[in-house]
Amino acid sequence: MAIYITSLNSGSNGNCYYIGTATSAVLIDAGISCRETIHRMQDLGLSMKTVKAIFVSHEHIDHIKGVATISSKFDLPVFISGKTAGYCPAVKTHLLRELKPDEAVQAGNLTITPFSKFHDACDPHSFTISNAGVTVGVFTDIGRVCKNVIHHFSRCHAAFLETNYDEIMLETGSYPLMLKKRIRGGHGHLSNRQALDLFVQHRPPYMSHLLLSHLSKENNHPQLVTNTFSPHAGNTMIYVASRSEASPVFSIEMTGKKSPLPGPKQLQLFE
Repeated sequence: MAIYITSLNSGSNGNCYYIGTATSAVLIDAGISCRETIHRMQDLGLSMKTVKAIFVSHEHIDHIKGVATISSKFDLPVFISGKTAGYCPAVKTHLLRELKPDEAVQAGNLTITPFSKFHDACDPHSFTISNAGVTVGVFTDIGRVCKNVIHHFSRCHAAFLETNYDEIMLETGSYPLMLKKRIRGGHGHLSNRQALDLFVQHRPPYMSHLLLSHLSKENNHPQLVTNTFSPHAGNTMIYVASRSEASPVFSIEMTGKKSPLPGPKQLQLFE
C-alpha cells in the first residue's frame, strides 16, 4: 500500500506536512491557517475526512498557528509533548494526547514514531510515519545531525529534510550576529552542507523521494539547493518544497526493502 505525501507549506512563514494512505492520514505540524490548509488539500484532491490526528514537533508559531482551529473544527486529537502543550493553550483539553520519544502511536493504519532532536525549543521532536513496511520521515528544525536523526533517516523510503541556509549567504547576509549564531549554533537549523552530508552518508538505497524543506527566504535559494543535491541524487527524486504553495502529491511505495523497525528505547539519549 502506498503512502501519499505532500508539503502543504514549508518555511518560517508556516510548516505543514501531509502523510497518508488512501484511508488514513496525519498532519505533521499545522503552521498555516485552517482555511489555507483545507484549500490547499482540496486543490490536491485530498480530504480532511482521512486525517486522523495532528502531530506537533515544537511550539514555534510557524508550526502551531493552525493547530487549535483545525483540531476543533474536525475534532482531531493533537499529539504533543507535555512540555510543548503549555504553548498551545487553545487546544481543547479532551483532544490533547501526550507523545513521548520513541513510543509509537497508531493513527488509523499509520504508525507514527516521535524522536528527540536538537532545536531551540522546550521539547522538540521529529517523526517517522510507517505503513506496511514503507516509512516516511519529517526532519526539519534540526540544529545538528545526531544519532537519532541518522538512525531514523536511514530507514526512510522518503523524507522531508531541512535545508535551511547556505553557509556563505548566512555569513555575508544582513542578519544580526546573534541571530546568525542561533541559526548555526547547534540548536537552530541545518545548512545545505549538513543536510547533504546526511543524505550522502546515510540514505538507504531504497530512498525514492527527498523533499528539501524549510528554506530560508533570506539565506538560501531553491536553485542553489537543487544544484547542491542533484549531482548526488542517484535514484532519489529531489524536490524543493515551497514557502508559498503546496507540493504535488507523491506516491511512496516499497522499492525492494521494508524499513526496519524503530530502534530501542535508549535512543532517547540522542547524542
